Amino acid sequence: MKNIFIITLVLSAFIACGEQPDTKIIVLKNTLEIPRTNETVEISRSLLGLSVGENFELYGVKNMESNSFLTTQFIDEDGDGIEDVLLFQPTIKANSEVQYEIVKLEVAVKDSEAICYSRFVPERTDDYAWENNKVGFRTFGPTAQKMVEDNVKGGTLSSGIDAWLKKVDYPIINKWYEKSTKGKGTYHKDTGEGLDNFHVGISRGVGGIAVKVDSTYYLSKNFSAWKTISTGPIRTSFLLTYKDWDAAGNVISEEKHISLDYGSNLSKFEISITGTDMLSAGLTLHENDGENTVNENEGWLSYWQPHGDSELGTGIVTSTKSLVGSEYYVTELKDASNLYAFLKVENQKVVYYAGFGWKEAGEFKTKESWNAYLQEFAKKVNNPIQIQFK
Repeated sequence: MKNIFIITLVLSAFIACGEQPDTKIIVLKNTLEIPRTNETVEISRSLLGLSVGENFELYGVKNMESNSFLTTQFIDEDGDGIEDVLLFQPTIKANSEVQYEIVKLEVAVKDSEAICYSRFVPERTDDYAWENNKVGFRTFGPTAQKMVEDNVKGGTLSSGIDAWLKKVDYPIINKWYEKSTKGKGTYHKDTGEGLDNFHVGISRGVGGIAVKVDSTYYLSKNFSAWKTISTGPIRTSFLLTYKDWDAAGNVISEEKHISLDYGSNLSKFEISITGTDMLSAGLTLHENDGENTVNENEGWLSYWQPHGDSELGTGIVTSTKSLVGSEYYVTELKDASNLYAFLKVENQKVVYYAGFGWKEAGEFKTKESWNAYLQEFAKKVNNPIQIQFK
């Protein structure tokens, strides 16, 4: 089973002053009783002590045992036009450590296929959609909102997260949209690759947020602006901005930094928010005919439900320090029933992971297998790989 936890390195203390060598050794230690694969390690440009103008993209990551290079990806996180983060995914056995070389190459490695992909979709109103080799998602923009407000057919008013149930490991976003917009078919019917039969409505879908005041949940509307940060073999990431919204007199300001890494069934949500000290991330209950599992001590929530001709698991994972409660919220209001995780806002930020596993994709056949995935994912989130430069 592939799992991902994103590890941000803050290791500038390990960089010595003065001229830097072209090779550095990084030691990664796994303290858990389970092996760790496809977890993304981030190394910032500043950690390598590069001089001004030096090409960061000339660096590669080599496994010292096999003497082979890993797939890497470079990201311009701050949008200044210069790549500033190097990504790679190590393999570490249970209770062990492994060493990798960060090596300066003579020629930059060519980009691999963008399996982790996202884009704005103006041809389908104005969705924003993202996917990797496991799952796909989308959410909805301002044109879709205005259509609803103007009583124009075909709009969507929701800040919930839609699930695209794919069962192939190659990208399908462009193919499915083209099939629909050019009249060649519909992505609401499975022709072998999967389909979108996941209803969102005003629900939170898979990881959408709300602010609870007293006994009422307040919601934002559609995103108002977007920015793609990266696509590639390891990660796609982007920003969604929302117009300020009201929660019982509290003005809420919201921005989502969403990323999805290779091999993960869960997107990472980094929410920047003001106007509240508590956030609720939700999973739609649809027909309220599923089974929920909550483990607040380990930091995860799960909902397993009948879905179409199959079954579907959705889940939320977060730090145990962030998760402060939950609610199985059921109401007669259409699409408003959700399983909520209550998350503490610290320094105007909240971080959590949300996603799904579809039985037809073959990896999760039962509620137990889905819950085991979330439990293992949570262990890794709460016990990150220990990292040191040698």
